[in-house]
Amino acid sequence: MMAQENVGATERIDAITLATADVVGSIKFYEALGFAISYGDASSSFVTLESGTCFVNLWEVKPDDLPATWWGRVIFHVDDVDSVYRRAVDANLSPQGAPADAPWGERFFAISDPSGHDLSFAKRIKN
Repeated sequence: MMAQENVGATERIDAITLATADVVGSIKFYEALGFAISYGDASSSFVTLESGTCFVNLWEVKPDDLPATWWGRVIFHVDDVDSVYRRAVDANLSPQGAPADAPWGERFFAISDPSGHDLSFAKRIKN
């Protein structure tokens, strides 16, 4: 196997993003389980909580803003986001946009699987 074929390998599931209409209540729930806020706060529409090396992102939604089937997003950390993106495009898949650097310190792109599950492929970057 050529080394190039390994570029873009998935390293681990890093986080899950969950839709919530009650950010404050959700924060209290996860804090009670030992998670601590690492991005945003109770007044934010996007909050990250962490425990060890695991992250839970809370995304505030209004019931009419998203399809009823949207539940959240699974985030896979990879070694090279741009390579995974190119692999997806080369396979005629349809990412939701090109890789971008996010304010929370990750480079990522989002894509849905054939069943409509929302996925993100990301890598930590230094701010």
